[in-house]
Amino acid sequence: MTGSWVNSAERIGADLHLELSGPGGRRAALTRALREAVRSGRLAPGTRLPPYRSLAADLGVARNTVADAYAELVAEGWLTARQGSGTRVAERTEPLRHAVRTPVKAPLRARGPRHDLRQGTPDASAFPRAAWAASYRRALQEAPNEAFGPGDPAGRRELRETLTEYLARARGVRTEPDRIVICSGFAHALRLLFSRGTREPGAGGVLRGPLGVEAYGLGFHRELLTEAGVRTVPLPLDEHGARVDALGRERAVLLTPAHQFPTGGPLHPERRAAVIDWARAHGTVVLEDDYDGEFRYDRRPVGALQGLDPERVIHIGSVSKSLSPALRLGWMVLPQRYVEPVLAVKGEREGWASVLDQLALADFVACGSYDRHVRRMRQTYRRRRDRLVAALAAQAPQIEVTGIAAGLHAVLRLPPGTERSTVKAAAWQGVALDGLAAFRHPESPTEAGDGLVVGYAAPAEHGYGAALEALCGVLPPPV
Repeated sequence: MTGSWVNSAERIGADLHLELSGPGGRRAALTRALREAVRSGRLAPGTRLPPYRSLAADLGVARNTVADAYAELVAEGWLTARQGSGTRVAERTEPLRHAVRTPVKAPLRARGPRHDLRQGTPDASAFPRAAWAASYRRALQEAPNEAFGPGDPAGRRELRETLTEYLARARGVRTEPDRIVICSGFAHALRLLFSRGTREPGAGGVLRGPLGVEAYGLGFHRELLTEAGVRTVPLPLDEHGARVDALGRERAVLLTPAHQFPTGGPLHPERRAAVIDWARAHGTVVLEDDYDGEFRYDRRPVGALQGLDPERVIHIGSVSKSLSPALRLGWMVLPQRYVEPVLAVKGEREGWASVLDQLALADFVACGSYDRHVRRMRQTYRRRRDRLVAALAAQAPQIEVTGIAAGLHAVLRLPPGTERSTVKAAAWQGVALDGLAAFRHPESPTEAGDGLVVGYAAPAEHGYGAALEALCGVLPPPV
């Protein structure tokens, strides 16, 4: 379908040729042709267009076709129409003359470190994509219709039942599905537990008064607690873990008993029993951060503290170290008296953790894929740690590796007064890592000395050797 209109100089002051072709019918073709004529400058701003009848006759189209095309372009702002002056090209319309298509450059990204040895991040390339996709497909296909509605704030029953069995088998946790609340990770759990909304009779003393914490830990967690109005009281650390005998009138205590973060030791068995006795005697509770309890390399992982007294310990875990922090899935195993207050704070429906991800994780654990992945990563991270120890023994024997063979990081002890300069030198060489002092509570009675917290999980396997070489190259020489 084609048509043309060649106007006279008397009509609009310029020769104009319109080709009506392309998809969408004649009205759409005429609209495109007029729009392109204005855009290119062949129809200048202020130019008066022919009346509907004249242009329709010239092009051999219906008058309504021209009227509709004009109306559309008036609505878009290409044309103006006023009684008595006809239809004209809009004055504000400027043609694109000699337009040159310039390629859009991607914004420059800040250059990151060449070697990432920061703590807390698993090997992203090792995420079990195929197995997770299979579990996700099964979960999606088998999900009941009600799963696609507002979620239960406690979390999907399927996941809570699966976690009950898994945590009992793998971590020695004693619980039941109705005492598990799904969350999006440890920080979310803290926000729920220390929300002012739970400060009511029956919620227990954990949400009132000062909270005992280990002298070294994540500053982010301390800041979160401070924002919630909770004062943190640091407990001294030694080779046996937190000095729980220093607990006094604190209303609760937060510990990493399986693998103290970041110094790396477990809580001594006598102190595990002692902190439970303290909680019973004072009618309070222990918060157990089980952030990497599944990764112990020199022997079987020590069981969770919660198993000693399920009514005096809140056990908190997640998949951020075992699978990926991107999943945003965690859980709280609660004493019975805390279940309802926590659910009241969380709200009437699930607003944090994806229901489909919950169902996929339930399948992933139930079918054995989670166990297989943890076993595989346990071997991988053990090899990574062994390579770190061997590289230091060969290239920097003056540096001691401390902490148990567990988790995703190790602590390197440095000569006094060298931590800050070593972290700075590492940054200059493109090595990202953390100094031990960064994790110290500002009121801590403990000085753990100079050191580095080195994460050995994050680098890709092909780049790990180069990362170790770069690390050894920035360590202080023997005294």
